Amino acid sequence: MSIRDIVPWRKRERAGELARRDMFEDTFMGLQQEMNRLFDSFFSDFGTGLARPAEMSWLPQLDVKETDETVEVTAELPGLDEKDLEVTLDDGSLILKGEKKAEKEEKVKGYHRVERTFGSFYRRVPIPTEVDEDKIEARFEKGVLNIKLPKTKAAKAKTVPVRTH
Repeated sequence: MSIRDIVPWRKRERAGELARRDMFEDTFMGLQQEMNRLFDSFFSDFGTGLARPAEMSWLPQLDVKETDETVEVTAELPGLDEKDLEVTLDDGSLILKGEKKAEKEEKVKGYHRVERTFGSFYRRVPIPTEVDEDKIEARFEKGVLNIKLPKTKAAKAKTVPVRTH
């Protein structure tokens, strides 16, 4: 194949050349559209304004661990203050709600820039056992929320220990 076979601006068109040129244009147009989509999705994570509003919410990472005595939930909430967080136990589920707000201001000779970011979250974690609501402990330190939900005596009795030989 020579360069003449793929150049789309040739003056002479013979039968078959038009179809080959259309295939060339369709292939590269499809490639360009795919690259545009990839760049849009890549840069949407960096606050460039290309993201849709529904994508601006975030979900904190959670770890849920059950032991013989407790159910323990750990949530990573970087940048949050305790006042921005609400934790409730409702109908067998632990509910975490909050809103993250940040503002960054930069004043340099010649320009003034202010960036504001925010996002809210709602997580509902089903608790697989009965817990003693009066003994729940929650601790929030350095952006990490630790919650210990002690099991009731009845729930502890339902646990079947598995022993190895």
